[in-house]
Amino acid sequence: MTTREEALAYGLSFPDTYQEAPFHDENWQLVRVKGCKKVFLWTYERNGYINLNVKVSPEWRDLWRSTYSSVIAGWHQNKEHWNTIILDGTVPDEDIRRMIAESYDLVSDSPTKRIYEAVKKIPRGQVATYGQIAELAGDKKMARAVGNALHKNPDPLHIPCYRVVNSKGELAGEFAFGGAGKQAELLMADGIEVVNGRVDLKKYGMKF
Repeated sequence: MTTREEALAYGLSFPDTYQEAPFHDENWQLVRVKGCKKVFLWTYERNGYINLNVKVSPEWRDLWRSTYSSVIAGWHQNKEHWNTIILDGTVPDEDIRRMIAESYDLVSDSPTKRIYEAVKKIPRGQVATYGQIAELAGDKKMARAVGNALHKNPDPLHIPCYRVVNSKGELAGEFAFGGAGKQAELLMADGIEVVNGRVDLKKYGMKF
């Protein structure tokens, strides 16, 4: 990801977002969350590169800065709560998307945030269905939104989306977790038996 267009398109892929240029300066293009109107993605050109300002949680702030030289303390913003990503081609797209997604979740009381918190509650050795996660997140009708959120999971290490299966106990498409058999591999490492791409919900289903 090296262009403003790519960054804005990804920012606008989140629910209830809109683009704005509030400073009468086309160099500054922002993405806000409807309702609260808070900005979670600032885009601007500086020193020949497109820069992104994203909100960041304290536990990730310094890690991102130490991992990539092109992630620095937020330019012209509170340096404790914002990072700047310089789109010079050195930061992998996956991590740029993770940082944008985290910024979105931090500024919004979003269904996505509630979904991730629900997924974190699935114990090791158990699975939950999309419908169960939707119910835990406050709206049993948004099972489809659960699938969309998990495909944008910004932190797979702490949000174990591989523990979510469909209402029949079937695993997701092979592409979802980084390759053929990956979800089954992760589940089996948890001690869950997978037979023909399916988990026995009576045996391993999360108990409410």
